[in-house]
Amino acid sequence: MRLPHKQTTENIDFAIIGVPSDAGASYRTGQREGPAAIRKVSALLRHHNPVLNISPFDYLSGVDYGDLPVVPGYIEDSYKRIEESLFPIIDAGIIPILLGGDHAITLPELRTITKKHGPVALIHFDAHSDTSDEYFGRPYNHGTPFARAIEEKLLLVDQSIQVGLRGSIFSKNHLEIPKAMGFDVVTMEEINKIGIDKLIQRMIRRVGDTKVFLSFDIDFVDPAFAPGTGTPEVGGATSKETMKLVRGLKDLNFIGFDVVEVLPAFDPSEITALLAANIAFEFISIIAYNRSKQSKEEK
Repeated sequence: MRLPHKQTTENIDFAIIGVPSDAGASYRTGQREGPAAIRKVSALLRHHNPVLNISPFDYLSGVDYGDLPVVPGYIEDSYKRIEESLFPIIDAGIIPILLGGDHAITLPELRTITKKHGPVALIHFDAHSDTSDEYFGRPYNHGTPFARAIEEKLLLVDQSIQVGLRGSIFSKNHLEIPKAMGFDVVTMEEINKIGIDKLIQRMIRRVGDTKVFLSFDIDFVDPAFAPGTGTPEVGGATSKETMKLVRGLKDLNFIGFDVVEVLPAFDPSEITALLAANIAFEFISIIAYNRSKQSKEEK
């Protein structure tokens, strides 16, 4: 969005932060290039959100903080660096908008956020639950972050929800794993039955006024609209449905966001990166919307 590239924690409300790691990818790799691709197409974004009727920079100051340091190919070393470099931002009360990277990066993000806020609710848009115990005998990858997050007591799981699960699965009981962990799980088939408006209300009821982190895997969206991702699944949401869903959560108490799994090598027309950039803009708009609402209440 042509924001200033500045690594500062002074006098800002939000920070756009790249996390260029694909050490947790199990199929296609290249998600480390996602932050750069999202930034490139974000030059198209303008300063007013007509749907939420908000001009974010009337209420907010923000920067493009740049990328957090990672160690390519070494996920646990990358986790340590992500946590150490993200903490000053979180500790300063700045809301992070993180650009992945594969979905494994959400675990160190949650570790850092809970150091400041304690356990948080999670809204998780994804075709997959990412609650497997291991992949290839390893506990850390993009299929396991929320299993680890629950083990580490980072989540208020009774107020968390996973949305959009679909596609073939490893066993008939696979979808029972996140449910047994305590998540409310809404498959894509169920979304098709109940509709977007009822889904939004279900998410709002689930989270309530709890502090919440939103993690958006771009493969939630059908590959017709978001082909550039590592593990695409047919039958997903349209881009129009996606934007409505995100905007519908505007009144929740967000303390952080990420959008992950953009893979530019499979995105020749840049429509996946463009969607991710617009999702990030909605995150900024939501922060501004709540700031404006707070200002009106104070008056």
